[in-house]
Amino acid sequence: MKQHAPDPVREQAAAWFAQVQDAPGDSALRAALQQWLDQDARHREEYQMLVRLWGAADFIPRPRLEALCATEPVRQLPRRRMLRQALAAGVAIAALGLGWSGWQYQRLNHQDVLQTALGERRQFELPDGSHLELNSATRVDVTFSSGRRDVRLSRGEAMFIVAHDSDRPFVVSTAQGQVTVTGTRFDVRQDPDSTRVAVEQGSVRVQGAGDSLAQLTAGLGSRIDTHGKVAAPYAIDASALTAWRQGKLVFDNAPLSEVVAEVSRYRAQPLRVAPGKVAGLRLSSTFSSDDPDALLRALPSILPVAIKQHADGSSEIIAK
Repeated sequence: MKQHAPDPVREQAAAWFAQVQDAPGDSALRAALQQWLDQDARHREEYQMLVRLWGAADFIPRPRLEALCATEPVRQLPRRRMLRQALAAGVAIAALGLGWSGWQYQRLNHQDVLQTALGERRQFELPDGSHLELNSATRVDVTFSSGRRDVRLSRGEAMFIVAHDSDRPFVVSTAQGQVTVTGTRFDVRQDPDSTRVAVEQGSVRVQGAGDSLAQLTAGLGSRIDTHGKVAAPYAIDASALTAWRQGKLVFDNAPLSEVVAEVSRYRAQPLRVAPGKVAGLRLSSTFSSDDPDALLRALPSILPVAIKQHADGSSEIIAK
């Protein structure tokens, strides 16, 4: 029987997939994978196919899956090789119609609640191949159906890397409005009285109350206020706004009141700033979100302020 030459893109996709399965929390690996996916549409297609087929394994009885993978029973197979064999088995089963309906159902109909604790960051992969990165104290509710992919951001901030699907728009809802895409990279932050949207790649439609809306492309952002009014698109520094993905807080001539509000999102104890002149002081610096108290230690040497500790455990920034 004539043997087909290996498909290099498919081989590369399998290698990337095996690495991610071995180290799902490796942010550097995820970044490298994303660069490879962005190089070519076929890279994304092959990788997403592996994600979907791997998801279908949940609907196959475990003994049968192990039997399909264990072609060398005497010698234990390396994990990556076993993963590739399992993927090959998934392809064969899908072709025979076994597990196909389960995979289709999971891909089209999926519900989940994803969340992070205070100071925690996590990455998630959805059945359609989309990726979510959740910032500190964030919660999203995911609901997929045959005609739409819905995500409800009830608190916190998330980076969305959405797999393209023109038949099923991806809609992120917040307390103030909605963000709709078919495939792109963007960040959404839910504050107590507003929603902030920043686009890194592609385009999104931001919808507020009534006919208040804005169309954003890469490098643009917008806000939806408490009344559902959408601000006109404005230029953003996407790398600074999404620096939290690398555990950084970047401030560029930001008022101290804004700095305090941001740092408080990573602290268990409240942090306040005295009103008036102190709150209006400006700060340009970078801090680690994993050590938010570093700001309190450094601030008196940067600005004319002092840190006052209160009996309830809270801290207040006051004039020196």
